[in-house]
Amino acid sequence: MTAPAVGRGPARTGRGGKVKSTASVRHRLAERGIDTSLLMLLPALVFAVALFIYPFSYGIGLTFQPSAAIQEQWGAGIWSNYVAFFRDAFIFDSIYLTMRLALPVALFNVLVSIPVAFKLRHRFRGKKLLTTLLVLPITLGTVLTAQGLLIFAGRQGWLNRFLLQIGLIDEPLQLVNNYWGVMFSLIISGFPFAFLLISSYLSGIDPSIEAAAKTMGANWVQRFRRIILPLLAPGLATTFILTFVLAFSVFPSARLVGDASGETRVMALMAYRAFGELNDFTMASTIAVMMGLVELVVIGVVLVWRSFMYKGSTGGKG
Repeated sequence: MTAPAVGRGPARTGRGGKVKSTASVRHRLAERGIDTSLLMLLPALVFAVALFIYPFSYGIGLTFQPSAAIQEQWGAGIWSNYVAFFRDAFIFDSIYLTMRLALPVALFNVLVSIPVAFKLRHRFRGKKLLTTLLVLPITLGTVLTAQGLLIFAGRQGWLNRFLLQIGLIDEPLQLVNNYWGVMFSLIISGFPFAFLLISSYLSGIDPSIEAAAKTMGANWVQRFRRIILPLLAPGLATTFILTFVLAFSVFPSARLVGDASGETRVMALMAYRAFGELNDFTMASTIAVMMGLVELVVIGVVLVWRSFMYKGSTGGKG
């Protein structure tokens, strides 16, 4: 005798003698290895296509449609925008000016966050208050942060007036409307993100591992270099990447507390200039694409460093 089929719904005979299955669509899809729960990803896929893939693809397409003026000035046909980007020193130098801000800011935020997060791992009086003060700048935003810097550190700000009154300086310090103003703004707005991310990864490292190394005679430097740093490497890489991307795309700070036509002429300002002042949408798209490529190069270098430091799974909760 033939055993009945297991896991299949009942069948019935239709017209023409054909057998029709009464199993649900879900069961029939499951028989073919298709998980219907994947349909829950459909809204996210639609949003990704509508809000990222299509605009990104459209922007790349614009870069190969240079204006007549750009083609006449630089030649090279559909590549005229890219030729203009690399050969126009005013635009091309914005890569260096942006990196000159983003790399030190990201590195500073990560390095300073490590000892602060280590200290706040332990319980002590005032820990919650200190943590709140450290993450408070997140609520301010870049515009309010820039405005606060102008009031506090401007030529007529509180800091300069105080230093002049006590006779410590003879003339006001130039702390804003230059490179340092933008750097201070980026550090203030970016540090809370770095601190929270590193704290999250540190919380996922078992303290007993460090304690075991201590009982075996390892000093603090050895414990950090051989245990904490390799386990923290994925978190450091992720934190650096996120803070770098935030700093690299700086726009309000560079315009409000920087020198928009000089040493803080970042790539975002160049894209805005092409779009808003010159009405050249294709050149603005070219600058935006180049911004993305530069960021991808830096991210790739950081991920390679991470792979050399630690090859296991991430140990943190972040």
